Amino acid sequence: MKRTGWISVIAVFLAVAAFAFGILSRRGAPDASSLPPVEARAIDAHAGHEGAPSDTPSTRAYREAADRMHQAMNIDYSGDADIDFLRGMIAHHEGAIAMAKIAVEEGEADDVRGLAQEIIRAQEAEILRMRIMLARHEDAPADPVRP
Repeated sequence: MKRTGWISVIAVFLAVAAFAFGILSRRGAPDASSLPPVEARAIDAHAGHEGAPSDTPSTRAYREAADRMHQAMNIDYSGDADIDFLRGMIAHHEGAIAMAKIAVEEGEADDVRGLAQEIIRAQEAEILRMRIMLARHEDAPADPVRP
């Protein structure tokens, strides 16, 4: 079979698999008419789960890290897209590092711990790069009129 023929076969297979997954994943999903109105649903995704007796130390640590990350990502926007992106992404990467450190300390699977260590190294390097860029952009904000 020609190369384009195999690509077509693979593409059709992936499309069918994605469709089947979508159909199967809807089984057991609650009927939309049985859900309470959006206004009545809790806004906080962690509502009712804080400090549950079944929470493991890693679960509590992940919750705390995620909460810190979301709080840090709630930046005061400057109106400069570049500066706001860098500030938000630094906070996001710091949160990813915090979660990866928990995986390294609490995790048992070597492959997951290895990935977490890679994430720590990569994101620390990216944070350093973003801090340098942020300092440069904060010293010379973008021209509000684009060419």
